[in-house]
Amino acid sequence: MQGEIALSAERKDAIASAIEEALADPLVALGFDIEAVEITPAGKRRILRIAVDKDGGITHEEVTEATREVNRVLDESDVMGEQPYTLEVTSPGVDRPLTLPRHWRRNKGRLVKVTATDGSAFTGRVKESDEERVTLEVSGKRREVAYADVKKALVQIEFKRIDEGE
Repeated sequence: MQGEIALSAERKDAIASAIEEALADPLVALGFDIEAVEITPAGKRRILRIAVDKDGGITHEEVTEATREVNRVLDESDVMGEQPYTLEVTSPGVDRPLTLPRHWRRNKGRLVKVTATDGSAFTGRVKESDEERVTLEVSGKRREVAYADVKKALVQIEFKRIDEGE
């Protein structure tokens, strides 16, 4: 591990929280939400990955715009310290778990596999969602599920997605 930057888990979490706090308002002003901040060692450098998203998805041009804003904020801050790092600004992948109401809202019409807190599992299409629950179509029937009852939820990849109107 010689030459690698060793950061404790607590220190990584503290830095990630400070980065998220510094970036939240400037990125929200551009219409973006921060979905994840991750710092990983890479030899003598660190990699700082920031995932951003917005309702309706994020385009390549918008990732570029977010990257410029992240660079500006980090350049004006000492949150990353003096050690070199590589910045990667991305959009969340389809394998990201649905953990917040906005994740469900952004995936309306998508097929989702849900594992409930009681251990049961089912797959359904997101029909509606609000701040407390989601309505899914499961085997042709509507099923309301409170977020508190969801242990894990992942969007399923569909090669031929059914249109919302069908």
